[in-house]
Amino acid sequence: MEQKIESLATDDTAHMETQRTWVRDHFTPEAIHKYETLEGKLELLEGILANGWIEPHETWKLQSLGIAFGDALAQKAGLYWCAVEDDYGRSPALQDLETTLVLFPQTMISKRVERGETVDVRGLFDGLCAEIERLRSELPHRTVN
Repeated sequence: MEQKIESLATDDTAHMETQRTWVRDHFTPEAIHKYETLEGKLELLEGILANGWIEPHETWKLQSLGIAFGDALAQKAGLYWCAVEDDYGRSPALQDLETTLVLFPQTMISKRVERGETVDVRGLFDGLCAEIERLRSELPHRTVN
């Protein structure tokens, strides 16, 4: 089966919002507004990981960090959330509407933590942003009819 890219369904959006809420709720009520900023998202992810608040076997929590990480990527690089369905199931993804680029941030942190790696959130983020810019200049651009 080829990848089928479509808009997020109501269930997709609800699940992702539950994951975002779990991450956001690590802020105090007075500071929760910081999640709206790029810096706030990245600092929160760094803090959760640095404090060891998630164990490597807590996949849902780790993937929740991935959704927040994806929100940061979308905010910085102008990407849009979509759903991708393939032989492995349905997953949230980020799509560049100008090119064929599709990213799967939900597992970018979880896979690294599960392998026992220390995740450098800033390094991963900056590297991906640079790679997105590089790929935008190389990938086929979408045509509008």
